[in-house]
Amino acid sequence: MVSLKQNRVILGFDRLTIKVGSALLVDAINGQLRQDWLNSLAADISRLKKTGMQILVVSSGAISLGRTLLGFEDKSLSLTQNQACASVGQVALAQAWRDALAAKKITTGQILLTPNITEERRHYINARATILTLLELGAVPIINENDSVATSEIRYGDNDRLSARVASMIGSDCLVLLSDIDGLYTSPPEADKKSIHLPMVRSVTPEIEAMASGTKNHLAKGGMATKLDAAKIATRSGTSMIIANGTKNHPLAALASGAKHTLFPASQSPAAARKSWILGTLEISGSIHIDDGAALAISKGKSLLPVGVKNISGDFDRGDAVSIIDPKNIEIARGLVSMNQTEASKAMGKKSEAIMGMFGYMNRTELVHSDNLVSIGQSITGNQDHE
Repeated sequence: MVSLKQNRVILGFDRLTIKVGSALLVDAINGQLRQDWLNSLAADISRLKKTGMQILVVSSGAISLGRTLLGFEDKSLSLTQNQACASVGQVALAQAWRDALAAKKITTGQILLTPNITEERRHYINARATILTLLELGAVPIINENDSVATSEIRYGDNDRLSARVASMIGSDCLVLLSDIDGLYTSPPEADKKSIHLPMVRSVTPEIEAMASGTKNHLAKGGMATKLDAAKIATRSGTSMIIANGTKNHPLAALASGAKHTLFPASQSPAAARKSWILGTLEISGSIHIDDGAALAISKGKSLLPVGVKNISGDFDRGDAVSIIDPKNIEIARGLVSMNQTEASKAMGKKSEAIMGMFGYMNRTELVHSDNLVSIGQSITGNQDHE
């Protein structure tokens, strides 16, 4: 077994998202779980967590395991058959991860996503809060697309892009795609002996995209093209991405010890990218006018509470971007609200204890949580701050 060394390939990061494909988790010949491999990955995750790293896993495998459990031998299945396989296989997949990580005294949580979760801000905020809470509690969230209900019209389609969106959503500073290849080559290495491995790709240009071709087996949905799509999603959100070979046992330990890989470095940190997104790319749906006490709290990086709100304007829903105005009528911050306009108006001026339970679905009392709040003029160029 390879031991973990102090190598910044992955040990320089604080929050790691790992994508595990079906072809790694499930034997392509017999359709059975690769239990020894999964146990070795669980051991790697345990060692990384002991360094203080937070870890999240995006795992394929539900449909592949379900095919075996339901006795399907044909490679091509109908939509409803795939959904049935996903339903059965997701139970087996969750149990496999739970058992492997429980042996290392790690708690797991399961989250199934559909595209509206990461694309619509109301769902985005709730999903993000749940995942971050799990990470803060020391658990390892296991995430997959909800293939049992998703159709071809409403789905991510592959877990490469899903993992990039999740990594972006939660502010991971690194995404590792464990694959059956050790990175990007100038051409498919199995077909071209002159193919050159690229250890680092700073920008996914059309020339880089032209290199993404090759084959995939019936268990895999993605290929190198989807990995490059994931790299574009991740890096512009402040998340570096690594493609590494995951076929052998202890793939993360091997990577940490310097195994061959391709790194797509982010140009800024996740926190800086998120600040840029909130400040510059979201349409403002309303304004929150606050008192001096709330303005001081925001300047210290704290959340905006309803007790400090004096007036509300606009028509906004949960997750929308709002402008925050101080008593001098100066915009001092922007953020994503946790309440809609009607709820915010009812909560305005009230203390947190009076708000708790006021709205049945919600147990948070912040109007704008500090994670979703950016001061105007706040530097967004740093690369050391992590959410």
